[in-house]
Amino acid sequence: MLVILGFAMILVFMTLIMTKRLSPILALILVPTIFGLFAGAGLGIGDMVMDAIASMSSTAALLLFAIIYFGIMIDVGLFDKLVEFILKVAGNDPVRVVLGTALLTGAVSLDGDGSTTFIVVTAAMLPIYQRLEMSPVVLTCVAGLINGTLNIVPWGGPTARASSALQIDANEIFVPMVPSLVAGLLVCLVFAYVLGISERRRLTKNGVAWVEDRKSNRRKDLVGAVAGATSGTAASSSATTGSSATTSGHGAVNSGAASANDDTATESGPGNADYATDTSGSGTGLSNTALDPNRATLRPKLFWFNLALTVAVMVLLIVDILPLPYLFMIGTVIALMVNFPKMKDQQEELASHATAIISVVAMVMAAGVLTGIMSGTGMVDAMAEWLVEVIPNSMGPYMAVITGLLSIPMTFFMSNDAFYFGILPVLAETASHFGISAADMARASITGQPVHMQSPLVPAILLLVSLSGVELGDHHKKVLWRALIVALVMLAVGVAIGVIGIG
Repeated sequence: MLVILGFAMILVFMTLIMTKRLSPILALILVPTIFGLFAGAGLGIGDMVMDAIASMSSTAALLLFAIIYFGIMIDVGLFDKLVEFILKVAGNDPVRVVLGTALLTGAVSLDGDGSTTFIVVTAAMLPIYQRLEMSPVVLTCVAGLINGTLNIVPWGGPTARASSALQIDANEIFVPMVPSLVAGLLVCLVFAYVLGISERRRLTKNGVAWVEDRKSNRRKDLVGAVAGATSGTAASSSATTGSSATTSGHGAVNSGAASANDDTATESGPGNADYATDTSGSGTGLSNTALDPNRATLRPKLFWFNLALTVAVMVLLIVDILPLPYLFMIGTVIALMVNFPKMKDQQEELASHATAIISVVAMVMAAGVLTGIMSGTGMVDAMAEWLVEVIPNSMGPYMAVITGLLSIPMTFFMSNDAFYFGILPVLAETASHFGISAADMARASITGQPVHMQSPLVPAILLLVSLSGVELGDHHKKVLWRALIVALVMLAVGVAIGVIGIG
């Protein structure tokens, strides 16, 4: 009965959030509560939930102060130069922007912390997506894929857990899997390229045609007269600024209408198209975004201090000599005191990030309801035991492959701790009777991480969709099947090169 209730609860939960019948927070609280009562939890359901929430309090504290810290760094201008560099490299081409998102995510993901990665990536890339009117779901999809694939590095959670659970060295798990990791990353880059092409076509269909300026070897965006004629807003403003305007020398599009006060719009080019340049380099297209070049919170004179402080925080994060929540608490206090010495300014700065903080922390607390009820009622254990029992003895020689396949759904619907410390040892013991080593089982078990990182039980992915303004269901629609393919490719390559053995 617990097995049926467990799988039914997961199915109902996923259906509700992907069809947008309920918001993720409501679904995380309501669905487990109903199924927990059916499972006989009774009044004890409260203790189950509170125990889970207590165990997640450090995660909530980490996210709370990490959001504030990096929010301050965004406000004071620490990431502006990085965005300018990306703009120069990516230009106004959606393909380059999406590939830039993938490469930036990959670089930052090497620190092993998903929350930090997503904060930096959204800070740097979301304003660019907004300027070019690209879909933020593409950003969350690419960032989620890359980060999930790189989650198998030795200092990441899954490999360390598998190492501890099976008593083997982490490098013995990771190093042979490097070819699988490379293959997975290549698949992610292919997906990123295809998504970029899709975005370019969508923008073209909406009136932006991409053309090559052969003389200067730069890309420009051309809004033709036909597109301008079909845009009521553009037509109404054409008397003063043309049918539309680009607002940056890097080619960012401000489709629809340009402001009559925009000095950068010049009416030139074929087909009554409007080209624009911005000699300032920052681009007026960042106006009204988190990286508005004219925002009052900029602190250019403190750039090097803020950079040094952030590097110090990252170094301390990697060497792990302080608890991460406390580390970001200290970093936040220092950042506030130096950049906003007046108490009033400090209060305003904290208040400006309240919305992001509330939504993310509330999501983490709500996720505690799901994990607490699944664990407290015994659903997780029952589902794991059932899966082990239904595997026939004839499939024994393929236990490593089966473990890799099981890791995909199981790490999505339960925590890494539950899978690696509760299920993997049982599977590894069974596999040992068929001549399959613990190392092979550990390597197979980490191949499901691209899918795991998209789970609503992972606080980092909740942070990513929240900062990007994307519905979790929309993110899942775009990312899950792609993450599944990446995971299967990693598993297949591991089997092909012999590091995930068949008994």
